[in-house]
Amino acid sequence: MPVSRTPGVDRRLFLASLLGAAAGVAGLSGCAESSAATDGEGAATAPLADKVPAGTSLKIASYQGAQQLQLKLAKLPELPFTVSNWLNIGAGPDVINAFRAKSLDVANNAGIPPIQAHYQGFDAKIVAINITRKPNYVFATKPGSDIKAVDDFHGKKLAFSQGQAQGVVLLRALKKAGLKYDDVKLVPLTSNQFLTALQSGQVDIAPLGNTQSPAYLKQYESKGARIITTDVVDLLSLLWAPASVLNDKAKAAAVAAYIPRWAQGLVWSYENPDAWNEEFYVKTQNLTLDQAQSITALANKPLFPPSWDEAIKWEQETADLLAEGGFVKKFDVSSLFDHRFEGIAAKSVAAEYRS
Repeated sequence: MPVSRTPGVDRRLFLASLLGAAAGVAGLSGCAESSAATDGEGAATAPLADKVPAGTSLKIASYQGAQQLQLKLAKLPELPFTVSNWLNIGAGPDVINAFRAKSLDVANNAGIPPIQAHYQGFDAKIVAINITRKPNYVFATKPGSDIKAVDDFHGKKLAFSQGQAQGVVLLRALKKAGLKYDDVKLVPLTSNQFLTALQSGQVDIAPLGNTQSPAYLKQYESKGARIITTDVVDLLSLLWAPASVLNDKAKAAAVAAYIPRWAQGLVWSYENPDAWNEEFYVKTQNLTLDQAQSITALANKPLFPPSWDEAIKWEQETADLLAEGGFVKKFDVSSLFDHRFEGIAAKSVAAEYRS
């Protein structure tokens, strides 16, 4: 199924602009020599160590400081390793580049960045899953738009990020509405360009996160911008890491020790919305309390599945959807999951937070 694009955008440039680095680059070598046996595509087979060796450190992504703030506010036990750097990084393409540069060991993303990394030839694995049952994204229109539903996207310019959650949400919404890729004009952008593209009229529609939409409406609703909601979800929020990190016994043990803290931090913020609104959204994101409350009202209850079967099925559907449009080559996504870590998150939380 061909991809329609705006005039002057060559398909090779369309893809290259979203890959961030040339395809075919192999996985990173570890910071230390790997001591774990591997099988197949860099998949570690050695059992996880019961204890994190002294002197182990990890570089962990914490977009807008959310992860370390959750750990601090929840007063969770101290991590049994050193966090040498908390990186303010969140977008999938940026995470992949940081993985390549060996400046990042573990990141929290949606389901699509691991697919994109595989397409680029970079070996990384999923180590934890949080199931998302409610939509995290809405579709924002440019100011002055008459678009009121997904059906109205026909012939319009849509902001599209191939390597990020916003991209797959858009593709799933189009498919559900019966629109083909050549019924619309996909404009290749990364999510940090979406707001500017809307404001300037470069695109008619862009997917925005629930955390972004209140501020956008506050500024542009009076000028004719609106939000279009759907029931399309991006099912997976996950932790993942380069294979080279997971093939290092010490770092793999540290990753396994971090997973419960990650899960427990998410549960704490869900159970304490008033404190989270004040400490995160108001104090660090400069939102009003009303805006913060509108965001947490839409928050997903964290769900950490003991089995990854549903996640793997969803990830395969996502990869197949991208392959249909020629964005990636079709492949078996089971290679993206390191099952040594399956169930760790679920065991660390109360039964009500296991899907």
